[in-house]
Amino acid sequence: MEQFQPLTALVGRILLASMFIMAGFQKIGAYGGTQQYMEFFGVPGSLLPLVILTEIGAGLLVAAGLFTRLAALALAGFTIVAALTFHRDFADQVQMLFFVKNFAIAGGLLMLVAFGPGALSLDSRRAG
Repeated sequence: MEQFQPLTALVGRILLASMFIMAGFQKIGAYGGTQQYMEFFGVPGSLLPLVILTEIGAGLLVAAGLFTRLAALALAGFTIVAALTFHRDFADQVQMLFFVKNFAIAGGLLMLVAFGPGALSLDSRRAG
């Protein structure tokens, strides 16, 4: 199994990152609705550009394996805050599932923080 570690780390990073990249672009396409959704939960809509930048920017960094630990830490924190802000209606099974899913994703991102991006990454290439 160890011989597959570089490839599985690459695929894992891409799978984790793809969710954030797609979500960021979806927010651009539904900008007004996303602002309203945020404001409904008491989050200023003016933060939406920062949200989009975080999702797309950090997502691309994780996918490429560049500044991976920092980008993964930012996304883990973002994901936990999102769970605590938008998915805390535990009486709603769907919201409970989203809450748990967010924490599971944050766990995967924290594994990247702990163990790094793997050999098939720009971070590994920069380190020589």
